[in-house]
Parts: sequence; structure tokens; C-alpha cells
Amino acid sequence: MEEKKQSQVSNTSKEENYISTAASTAAKKQKQKRTKVIVAVGKRKKAIARATIKEGKGIIRVNKRLLDVYEPRYARMRIREPIMLAENKAEGIDINVSVRGGGIWGQADAARTAIANAIVIWSGDKKLKQLYHDYDRSLLVSDPRRTEPHKPSRSSAGPRRKKQQSKR
Repeated sequence: MEEKKQSQVSNTSKEENYISTAASTAAKKQKQKRTKVIVAVGKRKKAIARATIKEGKGIIRVNKRLLDVYEPRYARMRIREPIMLAENKAEGIDINVSVRGGGIWGQADAARTAIANAIVIWSGDKKLKQLYHDYDRSLLVSDPRRTEPHKPSRSSAGPRRKKQQSKR
């Protein structure tokens, strides 16, 4: 009789343990769902960049490569500008940027615009937005200029080139 009681007690403790672990995993999933993630877009010429920001250790990646190894150096410095201007507001966040299309400089400018917009949304600071605007408006607003398409039958000559006029 006592053995049955002990087995029933052990079964109930197992069930309680199972329920508590299930509840803790559900709580962990809810905490994971609450993580703040911001996605912002930047454009320049044919390049389109998507910056994803979330809490982390301050790691910055461009096309899955660390920013510290991104070449050329001047492009790396241009991408780093919004982070340097934000100072402590950009600490403790991981930034992943994926860039497609365009050339090196178009990609660099698209990435810096995406990063700046994402940091402004993340922090919600109007002073930071004004600082970016005063420093360089292209940090917040994508440059709308695009290359002019070539005209028919002059594909290699360029969009506006005319035949050279002869004086005689």
C-alpha cells in the first residue's frame, strides 16, 4: 500500500516537473519573440541595401563579412560614419547589411543610408535624426538620381551623343 502511494507521489512529481519545464520553454519562446529587430532600406544608383539591427555585442557585417575587413578602406570609412556619429546609441547592437546591385561606391552609400535609418528607428531620437540631416542629408534620404538609359541605335555611344558636325 505504501509502495503505491510512493509511486503515485513520484508520478505526480514527474508530471509537475514536466509541466514546469513546458511552462519555462513557453516563457523562453515568448522572450525570444519579444526581441526587437529593425529592418531599414537604403538605395544609391542600382545598389539596394537592407540593414537588420538587433541587440547584440556590436558586430557589424556587410554581406556576411565583418566591416573591419571590408575593402576599399574609404568605403569602409563611409559605411562607419553613421555609427561614429551615433556614438553610444549604436553600442550593444548587431548590424547585418545585405547589399545587392551597383558598384563598390553605390553599395557603400546604400549601406550607410540603411544603417543610419535603422539606428534612427532603433533609438527613436529626434536629435540624432537632426544630427544626421545636418551632417549629410544622404544619410537619411536615398539619392533619387539614376543613370540615363541609352537611346536606340546608339547603344555604345551614350544617351545624348550626336554625330560630330562638320563645318564644310
